[in-house]
This record gives sequence, structure tokens and C-alpha cells, in this order.
Amino acid sequence: MNNVLLFVIISVVSGIIAGEILSVVNYFVVEPTTDRAIGYETQRDILKGEPVNLNQIHDYRIWQKSGTFVAGAFIGIAYGSLLGIAYAFSRKYLPFTDERKKAILLAALLYLAIYLVPFSKYPANPPSVGDPDTITLRDHLYATYQIASVTIAVIMGVLFFKYRYISTIKFIVPAIYVLLIASIYFLWAPNPDKIMTPMDTVNTFRALSGITQTLFFLLIGVFFGILWNKFKPHEPAKVTTV
Repeated sequence: MNNVLLFVIISVVSGIIAGEILSVVNYFVVEPTTDRAIGYETQRDILKGEPVNLNQIHDYRIWQKSGTFVAGAFIGIAYGSLLGIAYAFSRKYLPFTDERKKAILLAALLYLAIYLVPFSKYPANPPSVGDPDTITLRDHLYATYQIASVTIAVIMGVLFFKYRYISTIKFIVPAIYVLLIASIYFLWAPNPDKIMTPMDTVNTFRALSGITQTLFFLLIGVFFGILWNKFKPHEPAKVTTV
């Protein structure tokens, strides 16, 4: 099989597997908390005298839950492809000789830059938290913060590999990274919305979301590493002659 095609298959398949596992966990673990948060929001609207269509809410949630597994596949493909591209460029620079350990390490670095750092500033909230009028602002804040986090991580990675022969670089780069991450944390505006949902529900949702995302990045690294180690697309394609 062509090595490029094999590389694509490994990236996509590992992403889909991790994405579907994420969907299953979300469906049975996170969604009940989401339902509870939506229930609080509905009760609040009723007490305010606002019109509430319970049937519409019920139908929307059924539609939303039914699309969980399709969404999981697309998310898995996106992150599997991202991991694959990053792995292709950084593989020879990563520590360890075992491909599985390399993949897990890179997945952990992506998790840090793409999810954990943004989560520390803008933690996940259930649907009942957030004014519809501020959704554009909130999306902008999160997206730009995520881009800044990834950019810093890439620059630090390049800096580390370029000067990896300097003995003190392993201390200098992490120190600069922490300084830059702390800087953007204080530069970006906080979430503009006041939380009206009970904090126990919000904190439960955040904890479960954090756990599921951690599991997702771990699994995508594990499956990618297993498949890469088995099929070895980095090795020259074998040519057979008759």
C-alpha cells in the first residue's frame, strides 16, 4: 500500500475510534448533566413569564443526542488528521524510540495547547450558561485564545528543537512558555456572562467535560501510536519484482 495512503488511513481511523468512544462517554456521562442544566434554564424562563415550548426543547434534545456519534466521527477525523500532520513533521525530533510513546507524547502536547490551556481561562459551561447576545464575543475570545496558545506552543517547540544541544534549553523553554501563557491569561478578557445555573451542576459539567476530553486525546494518541507502530508508514515502501 502507498505510504501516503497508509498515513491518511492511520490518522483517520485512529481519530474515528477515539471520537466514537468520546461520543459514547458523552452520551451516557455528560448528557444527563446537560439535561439537568437545561431544566434549570427552562424553569428560570417559566418563572420570568417567558414563553417556553417544552415539546420543542424535548425534540431538539433528541435530535442533538442522535447526532452525537456523527459529530464524534467528524471531530475524531479532524483531530486525527491534525495529530497525523504534526507527527509527520515532528516524529524524528520526539524522544523515545517506541512509536507508541512518541504518539502519546505528541497527543499530550496537543491536548495541552489546544484544550487544557484554553480550558484554564474559559472552562466548559453547560448550555444554560451564557447570554445568546454574547455568543459571538465568547466564540471570538475562545478561538483567539486557543490560536494564541497553539502559536506559543509551536514557537516553543521550534525553539527547543533548534537549540536542543544547549544543556540549559530544557529549563529556558519551559520558563518562557509559562511566562507567555501567564501573559495571555491576564491579557484576554474574562467570560462576560454571569452564571445563573447552580454551581454544583456547572462544576460537575466542567469536570466531566475535562475528563472526557482528556480521555479523547489519550485514546487518539494510543490508537495512532499502535497503528503507526504496526504498519510503519515512515519506512520506505517495499518494491517487489517478478
